[in-house]
Amino acid sequence: MKLSSLQGFTAAIEAGSLRAAAERLGVSQPALTKLIRELEQEVSAKVLTRTSRGVAPTAHGLLLYEHATKIQREVGLAHARIRALSGKAHGEISVSAVPLAIVTLVPQAIRTFASEFPHVKLRVHEELYPAQLSSLRKGEVDITVGGIPSGIPRGEISVTPLLKTSMAIVTRKASPWSKATSLRQLHDAPWIYTDTKRATGYAAELFASQGMSAPPCGVVVNSTLTMLSILERVDYVALLPVQLARHPWAQMYLSQIAVVEGMLELNIGAMVGGADVRPIVRSFLVHLVRAASGGAENP
Repeated sequence: MKLSSLQGFTAAIEAGSLRAAAERLGVSQPALTKLIRELEQEVSAKVLTRTSRGVAPTAHGLLLYEHATKIQREVGLAHARIRALSGKAHGEISVSAVPLAIVTLVPQAIRTFASEFPHVKLRVHEELYPAQLSSLRKGEVDITVGGIPSGIPRGEISVTPLLKTSMAIVTRKASPWSKATSLRQLHDAPWIYTDTKRATGYAAELFASQGMSAPPCGVVVNSTLTMLSILERVDYVALLPVQLARHPWAQMYLSQIAVVEGMLELNIGAMVGGADVRPIVRSFLVHLVRAASGGAENP
């Protein structure tokens, strides 16, 4: 199986059309069509189907895409390792991540990545609600690790799922809101938001999932430390990943509110922009994947 065929196939899926994929790869459309035809012959299955908008993967194609992206990441890592052995791996990677990833995935990924690429500088900063992916789209960061947003335009952002979490509802101990048993009882409570646009925060998503309007915003914060400090002293309500809500410090000062509607479920993933991703960034992505597969979901 040719690597060029896999690259052409994944580009077609991510771009949504053979023409766009060919332009991205710098080849002609007939040449790309030939590569995919050869790939289909090799796997004895149809992997792409034509739609009114371009092309889409078949069931066989989805399975192949999952493995093809892993193969390309590993090849990219191999190239980076070769350059590292030659003393050529330098530069800087900027990563934004939600608190859960910073506590679990990122430290392990940094440890293993730094041992392989000691001359690459890493910058990590916390981003509580990266749903708009503004930092990634502006080129301010190379990788965003957070809740995977819905409706990402195909080909614009590449997403690698890492782990799953549930967002627990929390408030300070002895708060009158701690006795609530439903979202309706919490609808008038002041909530801590983690996004400057109230309508797009996780609290708004939780209530929207039950057909309810967003609850009132008590305060907007941009760090977990700020959120926890406020929760410890003020009768506000907030959402925390269940792994953090169960931390001994959190359990000492906070109460988890169990509501009949259940918790907001989130898929956490690593997101990079487009096809022009530097090999060293792809290498760090591989280390994130390995950290997740190594049990980082349950610290």
